[in-house]
Amino acid sequence: MGIVIGLDVGGSTTKIVGVLDKTVISHEMVRATDPVASAFGALGKYLDVNKLRISDIERLMITGVGASFPNGDLLGIKTYHVQEFLATGLGGLSLSGVPHAVVVSMGTGTAFVDATDEKVRHIIGSGVGGGTVLGLANCMLKIRDFELLTDLASEGSLQHVDLSIGDISRIEIPGLSMETTASNFGKLTDDATREDIALGIFNLVFQSIGTMAVLAARTVSLKDVVFTGQMTRVKQCRELFQVFSNMYHVHFHVPELAEFATAIGAALYTE
Repeated sequence: MGIVIGLDVGGSTTKIVGVLDKTVISHEMVRATDPVASAFGALGKYLDVNKLRISDIERLMITGVGASFPNGDLLGIKTYHVQEFLATGLGGLSLSGVPHAVVVSMGTGTAFVDATDEKVRHIIGSGVGGGTVLGLANCMLKIRDFELLTDLASEGSLQHVDLSIGDISRIEIPGLSMETTASNFGKLTDDATREDIALGIFNLVFQSIGTMAVLAARTVSLKDVVFTGQMTRVKQCRELFQVFSNMYHVHFHVPELAEFATAIGAALYTE
């Protein structure tokens, strides 16, 4: 039995994984704006880095927003298309070990699916996501480099950016700590540094996604939420989501390799 390749062709990045006996053996990521170049580039890089021949690959499972652009079998490898929501759901469950959960895909925008091994159903989506982060960062900080923005945010503080409940009330509200955000960017002052603003942008987006995730979980009567996608690479992701997990008694999971979940789900898919 050969290696099954999962290929997630995104708008700006393409993720590729190799799976053997349902176990991820390696993974790679490439950046390219053209989906065809990105798909072929990722596959070529994966074969080269892992010293593999085309004959070592059993099949290629392709998914993602750019999956419709490459036509036919890539490099002569038998190629199948997998619906993106289905791949995201299966990948999130596999990485987290949770049998039934709301799986959240945080990419340019954000999608929420109700996933089991047998069925994946789209719940709702949002335009708030990584694209929002980059748009706000470009507008407020003149930065469009995601890695630079995360580095800045790691040195920031919300004290000069977000208005907390403690800023507007002397009395603690039942179920909410005094540090709970009352208004994102509601306290922005002239003392706020670029680092503070960068953290504020991430906090705004993660809190918006976290709120929607809680509501999505309650809609389908679930307690487990699995986060996947590029945004999980942000250092502050787990810390910010832990606050929501504790506050609303919902189990938020951010598994290792979460940014490769959709590619992994595609590779694991069998009809």
